[in-house]
Formats: sequence, structure tokens, C-alpha cells
Amino acid sequence: MAVLTARPLNPAAIQCACFVILWIGLLCVNVGINGSGDLGEKLGANQRDFDYFHLALQWPGTFCRRTRHCCPTNGCCRGSNAPAEFTIHGLWPDYNDGSWPSCCTGKKFEEKEISTLLGDLNKYWPSLSCGSPSNCHGGKGLFWEHEWEKHGTCSSSVTGAEYNYFVTALKVYFKYNVTEVLREAGYVASNSEKYPLGGIVTAIQNAFHATPELKCSGDAVEELYLCFYKNFEPRDCATKSNKKSCPRYVSLPEYSSLKMANDGNEVSESALDSDI
Repeated sequence: MAVLTARPLNPAAIQCACFVILWIGLLCVNVGINGSGDLGEKLGANQRDFDYFHLALQWPGTFCRRTRHCCPTNGCCRGSNAPAEFTIHGLWPDYNDGSWPSCCTGKKFEEKEISTLLGDLNKYWPSLSCGSPSNCHGGKGLFWEHEWEKHGTCSSSVTGAEYNYFVTALKVYFKYNVTEVLREAGYVASNSEKYPLGGIVTAIQNAFHATPELKCSGDAVEELYLCFYKNFEPRDCATKSNKKSCPRYVSLPEYSSLKMANDGNEVSESALDSDI
């Protein structure tokens, strides 16, 4: 009876077989990702979770005084309905080290998801320009699209899906009404008054028991940031940028709203005071 003996495997053959198996495995993973179109979401699932929230607010008087052209999407061009209080820029998840996540999933913005919120969004979260900001998929779109895809997708572990992200931001904005706090402290829109930066910061500290952060354009307040733990309890923001960006006395400029031409597209001259 013949005895069969196994031939020893060639080391080169073993290496080649392993390479083929690895190549096939990587090909399958790649096909699976491309087929689902959801690479961003898979990456996002493994991304380091954020530490806290920034609620970024814009002062319309500072942004809108630079406007020289009108379009239907520009909140600066609404005449008597133009915003005259802090409006939302975005609700941003951030890391304690000063960095932040962005474009965390492959989910695209769907305007129909927020259709019932459009009234409040147009009033309290308007775009203050005619430009179309970039989205996370190589294109351009609505201001809200940019904010959801870049920042909202990274906060979904707390805020949930698109609709809930916008609802959450609006609720926090209404609860921590910076414009009202400053108005009660005597800090109101004016093209002639200058206010102590320390007084503005103190008024917000007294109201919310947390330190805000401010950004200025010249001496005009451009943005104001409130910071929150992930349960939306107020916390201090970093204050070092206050000294870099804002002088000791700052303004909250008013502006004369631009008006749309009859065709809704014509260039319109600004009636803003550029010497503020």
C-alpha cells in the first residue's frame, strides 16, 4: 500500500497566497463601502466623541453693514423684518483641546426634514449673505445645509438626527437669550455708543453663571459664543481670544436694512454707516 506524504509548502507560495487573500478582503471592504455610499458614517462611528458645545451667535448690525448686494436669501435685505438681535450661526461640538470634529457622517442635508421649522429658522437662524457655503460632499448649498453637515452630524450622539439638531439649537437659543440679557443691562444697538467689554461679559456671567467668548470686527461685536456641557448646562468658554479680538470698548452697531429691487436680483446701494 502506497503511503502518501504531504509536500512541504513553499514559503514563497505561502506569502503569495496570503497577499491574494488580503487583496480580496480589501477589495470586498472597498466594494461594500462604495456600494453603500456611507464611508463617512463608518468613519464617524469610530471618531473621538466631542467634549462640549459652542452656541455661536451673530450680531446682524456688524455683518449686514458690509452688505452691498441683495438677494432673496440674505436676511440683511428684509427691510423692517431684518433681524435686529443676535441670530444663530450654529451649534458646534468641540474638543477641550481647541480642535473640533467636522463632516462626521455621510448623511446629506434634506430640507424637507425641517420644513415645519422654516419660519423660526428664517427669523432666528438666517443667512446674512448671498453666498452659498460649502457642504461636506464637494458642493454648495444652503447655510443650514452647511451647519448640519459640518457640525450637526458630529453632535448626533447628543442631539440626534437633522430635525432634532435644529430644534435643540433653537431651544437653547431661546432659553439663553443674550440679546434680552444685554438689553436689560443697558447694552442696546447703537451707532454712537461704545460699551465696556468687561461689562458685557459680566452681564452674561451674572445671567448664566458662565463666561462667554466674543469676536469683534474692529470695535464692533461680530460674534458671541455661549458654551455648554453636553447636557446643555452652561460652562465657561475660553476667554483668551477676547483680548485678541475685541478692544476694551466695543459697539453693537445698528444698520439700515437694504431693500430688494422689484425683480429681487438688482444690486442695491447700502444705507449703512461705514464709519462705525
